[in-house]
Amino acid sequence: MTRARVLTALRIVLALLVVAAVALAVARNWAEVSKDIDRISGGTFALAALLVCIPPVLTMLGWRVLLADLGTPLHVAPAGGVFFVGQLGKYLPGAVWSIVAQAEMGARLEIPRRRSAVVAFVSVALAAICGLIVGLPALPLLLGLGGGAATTGWFLLLVVPLLAVVLYPRLLNWGIALVLRVLRREPLEHTLSGRAVLTSSALFIGAWIASGSHVLVLARATSSGYDGGRLLLGTLSGFALASSLAMFSVLLPAGVGVREGLLVLILGPVTSTSAATAVVVISRFLTVMADVVFALLGWAYARSHHLLTSREERVAEHVVVPEDRER
Repeated sequence: MTRARVLTALRIVLALLVVAAVALAVARNWAEVSKDIDRISGGTFALAALLVCIPPVLTMLGWRVLLADLGTPLHVAPAGGVFFVGQLGKYLPGAVWSIVAQAEMGARLEIPRRRSAVVAFVSVALAAICGLIVGLPALPLLLGLGGGAATTGWFLLLVVPLLAVVLYPRLLNWGIALVLRVLRREPLEHTLSGRAVLTSSALFIGAWIASGSHVLVLARATSSGYDGGRLLLGTLSGFALASSLAMFSVLLPAGVGVREGLLVLILGPVTSTSAATAVVVISRFLTVMADVVFALLGWAYARSHHLLTSREERVAEHVVVPEDRER
């Protein structure tokens, strides 16, 4: 058995174990968790569902900015088709399916596969850094240090230099080049511009804040007697911190289980363990559904514009794409 197959099998086993552990924990506390879920009204659920649809769009726009900066400007429609369909790859065992899908579809839009791969890597890395920046103020809650104004204030001060690092193109380009060299990948065709870094970072930060907003809506509905400031901190920053840390769990598809566990640790002391569990269960459901809906919309566009059709289908319909002309 090859190393790749062993790693794939390991990822599948780990994912199943984590899912089973989460399911068992929810089942054991279902009586309390179900009561908290029942507190969520239809209007609250609809608002959370609406808010959870904002981050995928902002993330796609950030990815599109980076792609344009490296030489391939795309209209929003084809960019969404390529990006949203590729995003479903994060739910599969392995860490390359999203990149492969986007590269294959992008090739039919005359996007070099290497450029697609580099942009996918850079956008994930930059999004993770932005998530850590947004989530840094919630670190005291995760570490059990409390969420008081004094403690949080010190961590907020750390955001300023980190934000400067992310928005400083020369240092960011150096870091990207170093990582690509370590991974034995081709370097960027040219360095990212300051404008592209600033714009994409702003979009990614906006996506994290929007993601935390849907958690805030759910947490307010399932909790009572909470401290408003700490709840705001635990949701807006806490979700970004938990999700960005989960992005580093490359052995688990989409960080399944890791994000939920970390978010319960952050929100538990602010609300209650059962309320936090109810929030993470509904949050995962909504985020998956949002990914599926956007992927279906992207698939519809990609299919109608022959980004997903086979060569035989294109020949039958007398359609030629750049990939066919290369043969």
